[in-house]
Amino acid sequence: MMTKAQTRELINDLFEEEALAIGGLVALRKVDDETVLHLIRSIDAVRTKAIQRLDAVDADGDAERSGEALDLEPHPVIENFLRKVRGAGR
Repeated sequence: MMTKAQTRELINDLFEEEALAIGGLVALRKVDDETVLHLIRSIDAVRTKAIQRLDAVDADGDAERSGEALDLEPHPVIENFLRKVRGAGR
């Protein structure tokens, strides 16, 4: 079993790789600064939420879930990616 510190490191490593991948695309496709700013802010919010969930897990592995989910439709490309990610661990 991984420790919280190891899991936190894994999460941060994953988001670092994502940032590098996005950086490569931004360099190739000349994406405007405002779009990059909003994208990275969103990704950082996801990273922060993951770390907060990790920190909320107690010794028994239970976590409290709070907050309301927004009812937003994802972009079709993002939706396809989510299907792929959600199916990868099963």
